[in-house]
Order: sequence, then structure tokens, then C-alpha cells
Amino acid sequence: MKKCILILSISVLFNSCNNFTSENSIASNGNRKPKAPKAIGPPRILFIGNSQIEYFISAPTLLQELCNANNQNINIQQLTTMGVGLDKVYITNKTEANQNFSNIDKDGNYYDYVVLQESTSIALKNIEKFRSNLKMLAEKIHKNSPDVAIYVYQNMTPLPYTDSDYNNYYKELRRNTVLATAFIKNAGLLRIGDAVKDAYSGKNGYNYLKNNRDNLCYGLNTRHFLNDGGFLQAVLLYTTIFEKKPIIPKKLILSTGTGDNDNMRKQEVSKAISDPIALEEIAYNNK
Repeated sequence: MKKCILILSISVLFNSCNNFTSENSIASNGNRKPKAPKAIGPPRILFIGNSQIEYFISAPTLLQELCNANNQNINIQQLTTMGVGLDKVYITNKTEANQNFSNIDKDGNYYDYVVLQESTSIALKNIEKFRSNLKMLAEKIHKNSPDVAIYVYQNMTPLPYTDSDYNNYYKELRRNTVLATAFIKNAGLLRIGDAVKDAYSGKNGYNYLKNNRDNLCYGLNTRHFLNDGGFLQAVLLYTTIFEKKPIIPKKLILSTGTGDNDNMRKQEVSKAISDPIALEEIAYNNK
């Protein structure tokens, strides 16, 4: 599996944002829960984003596997491009995207759920662009899915957990995601950043280190999920949508490694994931 080296020039801006009127009311923790429309037939979920969704691990693939194992009939689609913001993901996939946004379903909403994942650099240091990208895509999606539940992806901190600035980056990313999401109708956070921080902090007895190796993420300039992180993300997606823990199948499609010749294939969860029980609890607590 050929990997591209993605280099993000990241600087943290701690300036206060201008006052604005939000379309959504936000709880003190920013965890507003969007309500999905009532679907006739299997609901549809669309992922739009970059390599946080699809790289060593595929969030759509793992979510589909969890749904299959739990007899949840769902249609999963994705529009992804590595290393770019949401506006460029749309431009790169414009023909397919416009077709998707023109499709009609008899229940009045072609999509029931959409996950929007902005690039880390934009989410961290350009909240105006973050908001405008979300607004642009929401307007297009609402044309055929006016009542869709939109989840805005809370990016994880791009620094190693041992870096002294990890918590500052985490707080800034969370704050910006909450503020950007406030402008979008029926939208809430997909709390990836919170769940990853909890895992690094050792919640539920989880230990991210094994043989002095980070089991959650890999990368120097850009962090991407390894098997533990991808499993955490997939279970969080499932519990967020269905409000319950999934039955975990014995095997899932997981990564064989981080080299150019590695790929994703079916592997035993008990061997490929260091502590699935702890990660499942962390995911459930962040739904």
C-alpha cells in the first residue's frame, strides 16, 4: 500500500474569535447530538474528508464490518482525498459529489448521516475557512437531504502525546470544531479527538505503549491511525449512530503495518488490537 508523505505546517493561534450568532445551541461541553431523519429502507451515511478517514485504516470499511456483524443494514459512501481541506476534497471529487447531492430518496432525505472531516491544519489555525467549508458542503448536501444528521469530525492532536504542547493543540482543535459546528443545522461533534486523548491518558486501563511503540497512531508530521486507533474510531462511529455498543466480530479488516508493501486484510481482533475491551469503553463514553 503506497503511502504519501504528508507534511502539515502547523502553528497554533490562540486569538479569540469574533462574536457570532450560532445556528445551533451548544452545551457546555460542545456535545450537541444531531437527530437523524426517519429513513425508509437502509439509512445512508457519507464520509467526506482526507487521510484521517482512509489511510492505514479505513473508517468506512470498519464501520461497515461492525454493521454487518450486528445486522445493521446501512449504505456507506465516501468522498476522500489525502492531505487537503474539505473544499479541495469537493473539487477533486466534484462530478461524483454533484451526482450524490442530486440523488433523491422517497423519504425526502437521500443521506441520513454525513461525517465532515476538515484537514487538521485548517481546523487548527483557520476557523473562518473551517466554517466556510462546512457551510459550503452543508448547503449542497441539504438540497437533497434537508434533515440529515451532520457529524463534524473533531480532529486528533497532530503531535505525539509526549509533546508538551499536546494539550494546547487538543484544546484549540476542540474549541474551533465546536465553534465551526455551531453554524450548521442539525450538526454535532464526532468526538474523535476526545476519545484519542482519553486513550492516551489511560482511561479504562488502556495502555497505548507496547514495546515502547505507540499502538494508536503513527507518523512524524501527520498522525494516522494504526489498528488500535482505527478500531477506536470505528466503534465510536457505531456507538454515536446507534447509541449502543456493537458486538465485535472475531475478525476485522485491519492494517498489516506501515510500510509501502503493507495493506489491509482480515485479522483476528484479539491479536491485532491490544485492548479491544478498554477501547470499546472509551468509545462508548465519548458517543
